[in-house]
Amino acid sequence: MPYCKGCRPRDKKCAFLKKRCDLLLSGRVQYCYECAEFPCRYLQHIDKRYRERYRMSMVENLKYIKENGIEGFLKNEEEKWRCPECGAAICCHNGICFNCGLDKLKQKKQVYRWEKR
Repeated sequence: MPYCKGCRPRDKKCAFLKKRCDLLLSGRVQYCYECAEFPCRYLQHIDKRYRERYRMSMVENLKYIKENGIEGFLKNEEEKWRCPECGAAICCHNGICFNCGLDKLKQKKQVYRWEKR
């Protein structure tokens, strides 16, 4: 979805974990790394899928946030996911720029998959 800015900016709970985690759902923790069970089996499951399909790790992201803060993480991610052609945001789910790659996105059969390496 080219218009999606993520869950946190929209003040939403993580759609994948909220149904399974009372701590996140109730607001007793803001980040999964605050939990004694970090990374729990649910987070490990989604992390595996994201590493395989989308070339990113939620567990590694959370560790980075814990060590460097959210501001440092966001600055790092902004650079990491910046399109080298136009400077807009690249989607982590398929590697396509939200600005100059929309034609390519419209032609994809599997919208949320990266091209083969």
